[in-house]
Amino acid sequence: MAQSKHDKVAGNLAKREGAKYNKGPGADIKGPRRAIEVESPKTIGDGARQLQGYQKPVYVAPTDPKAIPKAVKRYKKTTIGVMAPSGKVVKRSTRGRKK
Repeated sequence: MAQSKHDKVAGNLAKREGAKYNKGPGADIKGPRRAIEVESPKTIGDGARQLQGYQKPVYVAPTDPKAIPKAVKRYKKTTIGVMAPSGKVVKRSTRGRKK
């Protein structure tokens, strides 16, 4: 069976973060420095719920680069950051950062 786009993006980001892809509840990637939730363009808004409770920086990564502006707009006034499917940070997370 072919891997879904979500699984491919999550797997690549997990490898880049030095973490494992978590298919269960909570963030898809729980790295030592940050948590990342991968979402399809239709489910961008669901990422906030999956990232609740994390004290370190948190990010939503859309599976499609065309959905990045939608994600940035959705999380504009939150502590949640946005990351491209490649791992490039588009909007920094302010959660867990020292002031």
